[in-house]
Amino acid sequence: MQSLSEYLRFFVTLAEVVDPFLAVPMFITVMSGQPLARRLALAKTVAIAVFVVLAVAAVVGESLLQLIGASLPAFRVGGGLVLLLMALAMLSAEVGGVRQSRAEAERVQSGEVGGVVPLAIPLLAGPGAISTTIIAAERGGAAHLAVLLGCVALVALVTWIALRQASPIAEKLGVTGLNIATRILGLLLAAMAVQTMAEGLKGLFPALAG
Repeated sequence: MQSLSEYLRFFVTLAEVVDPFLAVPMFITVMSGQPLARRLALAKTVAIAVFVVLAVAAVVGESLLQLIGASLPAFRVGGGLVLLLMALAMLSAEVGGVRQSRAEAERVQSGEVGGVVPLAIPLLAGPGAISTTIIAAERGGAAHLAVLLGCVALVALVTWIALRQASPIAEKLGVTGLNIATRILGLLLAAMAVQTMAEGLKGLFPALAG
């Protein structure tokens, strides 16, 4: 098992990547005019879907990398780049193309789709969250995996609470408040992304570690 600080770092990074605050406006749009019971049910379903997707990534992610012949350092660099692209979009208080394409956003705004897709996948449990989880799980061990799954469960719980309280949060923070929160998380995520890429580059090019 790793140190407590490493698990705390994973939890914070994953929470930044998932960023439930970013999903609040979209959740309100999708659930506009729906009864309270349905909104609460969807919030629970989305949170469960986020946990399931990331838990599967933690369990089978490393085996998948071995299957396709990708090294972990290379995946760190690629995953870090994905996180950096997400962070740059968050600094502009935007969803960004990594999370959601323009066509997908238009379909959500028009009311054509809703629910687990695209809220849970790919908005919350998208490429960035999946790559973050796979990278964290690479050191293996049952105890290590159990703690990681606990961290994933906490992130899913935070997501459930944020979506359950989407309307009150939106009313209290407003558009400006939500954008500020997203920008702050984006700044923190950018630092984590650079760190992840640096660790990957050291693995690919050991001379850099000297």
